[in-house]
Amino acid sequence: MELRALKYFVTVAEELHFGRAAERLRIVQPAVSQQIARLERELGVRLLDRTSRRVRLTPAGDRVLAAARETLAAAARVRVVAGESAATLRIGLASCVSPRVERALARLRAGERPAEPELVDLPVTARLDAVRDGGLDLALVRGAVGSTAVAVARAWAEPVHVVLSRDHRAAGKQAVGLHDLDPRGLRLPARENDPPMHDAILAVLPIAPPRPPAGDVLNVLFEVTRDPEGWTLMPADQVAGSRSGTLLHVPLDPPVTVDVHVVASRATPESCLASYVAAFAD
Repeated sequence: MELRALKYFVTVAEELHFGRAAERLRIVQPAVSQQIARLERELGVRLLDRTSRRVRLTPAGDRVLAAARETLAAAARVRVVAGESAATLRIGLASCVSPRVERALARLRAGERPAEPELVDLPVTARLDAVRDGGLDLALVRGAVGSTAVAVARAWAEPVHVVLSRDHRAAGKQAVGLHDLDPRGLRLPARENDPPMHDAILAVLPIAPPRPPAGDVLNVLFEVTRDPEGWTLMPADQVAGSRSGTLLHVPLDPPVTVDVHVVASRATPESCLASYVAAFAD
């Protein structure tokens, strides 16, 4: 039994579609079908029920899926224990490099098994896809990650700040409450820019936003600078990375935080995932 066949099976089981699985694996679809058929012959069970309209796991496929994932993870652990030289560690994140990220990079370089980090600036959805498909080794994502195709571990909690113009009536305060802000002035980026962060922001708002979100973060910040009553919410590290002489960021009272997660492949050994979390954690 080949590890390749197990990898192909896990990919098809996650996608429940042979075409999408082939795209992820960057091979032609017949090769995927052949490997799955060969694996079924070796095991003597049917793993997938296929029709022209759908693909689904059989009861045996459910059981084999868990074991296949454990086997792939074990193979990855063997390579680590054997001292396989560390390749470049590709990390997906937003363009802002905060002091926390700089500290984490230093920790990764000086760890028990040193790695050379390479930062890749990608939107959140593309980040998750790249981790799933092997284009990234890990990614940082603010907010809850609902995908079951990747491994997710909480690394730290980041404060959320109010961002407003210097002409806003709350500009002189040391902290501001959400109930003290006019909801009509709220600006939010469109959800597709960062679904997990967008959902985290909506969860802390006392009322639903009165206007539909639109644009990206830069558009939102530009609108806030033009409106004396305008405001938005952003993670503190992200705010610190955007330099502006016309905007202020003010802590919330009571404080609000958003969890930041390290996301890696399901095949990543738990010890490696734990080391990534430790590098970024407080």
